[in-house]
Amino acid sequence: MRYEITCNVNDAPVKIEVEPWDTLLHVLRDKLGLTGTKYGCGTGDCGACTVLVDGEPYVACLTLAVRMKGRRIETVEGLAKEGVLHPLQRAFIEYGALQCGYCTPGLLMAAKALLAKNPHPTRADVQIAIAGNICRCTGYKKVIEAIQAAPTLGG
Repeated sequence: MRYEITCNVNDAPVKIEVEPWDTLLHVLRDKLGLTGTKYGCGTGDCGACTVLVDGEPYVACLTLAVRMKGRRIETVEGLAKEGVLHPLQRAFIEYGALQCGYCTPGLLMAAKALLAKNPHPTRADVQIAIAGNICRCTGYKKVIEAIQAAPTLGG
């Protein structure tokens, strides 16, 4: 049995048919072509698939798409506007907060949710906000510095 849902993805209305078992990750990547959201663990433990739903971080690999009816979803593709990088993206580049880049989309989205609520987070605030995001390359020091610096870059 398929369900038709209407939602908003990166500021655009979307109407799509989903199966009851389709995850938000599957719909974003395979049906909508938004491959910036990464498949990491499939169990909600690594954060690579973090997206924002109504401004809150969700792990898309565990979120059923059918529950997104009427919701506002933002993926990493929605950060840059008209070819201009979001301040978080600029800060990640400037501070060298990415290496292989696999975890970067999830970290950016978790950071965006944090900065929307707390534009001047402490190191501890950032650590708590990104605790669900595993990065095997950077060691987090530069990630934390970039997130704290982003508001000074216009975020």
